[in-house]
Order: sequence, then C-alpha cells, then structure tokens
Amino acid sequence: MNKSAFKIRDATVADVPIILQLIRDLATYERAPNDVVATEKGLHEVLFGAEPAAKVVIAFENTEPVGFAVYFFNFSTWLGRPGLYLEDLFVKPETRGRGYGRALLVHLAKIYNKLGAGSLDDWRVFRLTSDGIGRLAES
Repeated sequence: MNKSAFKIRDATVADVPIILQLIRDLATYERAPNDVVATEKGLHEVLFGAEPAAKVVIAFENTEPVGFAVYFFNFSTWLGRPGLYLEDLFVKPETRGRGYGRALLVHLAKIYNKLGAGSLDDWRVFRLTSDGIGRLAES
C-alpha cells in the first residue's frame, strides 16, 4: 500500500453520491445490481439527518474512492456498554490486494476499542428481514 496515496475518512454529506455508487458497486459484485433501492435522498436522511442510523468511512487512493465500510453502534444491556456492528465492508475488486480492506478493518477496530468492546464468541446473530417479518405477522 502506498500510504501517501491512501487515506480513510469519515463520510460527509457531500459524499452521498460516492456512497450510493459504492453500494451499487457492492451489489454488482454480489451479482444483485438490480436489488439496490437506496437513493441519494434516502441516504442523506438516514446517514446525515436528525437521527443518523449508521456511519460510513470511505477509503481513497489519491482522490478515487476504492472502498467503504458501513457500521452502526449497538448496545449491550448486560454490559451497559455500546458496541460496533459492521454492516458492510467493500473494496473494489480492481484495487484488492493492496491492504485497503485490512486498513478499513484496523480503522474500525480502533473505534471499537475506544468503546471498550470485546468479542462474544458464544453468541450468534440472526437477522429478520422485512419479508420474514411479513411472514411472521401472517402466522
């Protein structure tokens, strides 16, 4: 990795078009390009509105966005402490192998450590999607 050409920074409201493009790039990589329904307006509200739902960091090589991470803070009622949940981490395929993904993880780990968090290896996380919620409500 050329450290002088690489940087990670918190996304700003001006980055919403970049974030949406990276989301589309991720969906294309996952072979689901038509599944993205996010919009710039929607991202603006949920990421930079009155109550942001998530945070985004963007990785740049020179001025070109090459990856991003989307995360949010969760809360452990038992510990009475916050944690960090990584929703997505993506590095453009053509820029892989340069240490950018690892650098994004290190960046997030530093945030996680500031929270005083630790891993819980004996717990599993499951997600109930809106389709699943709909089926559950019908039963």
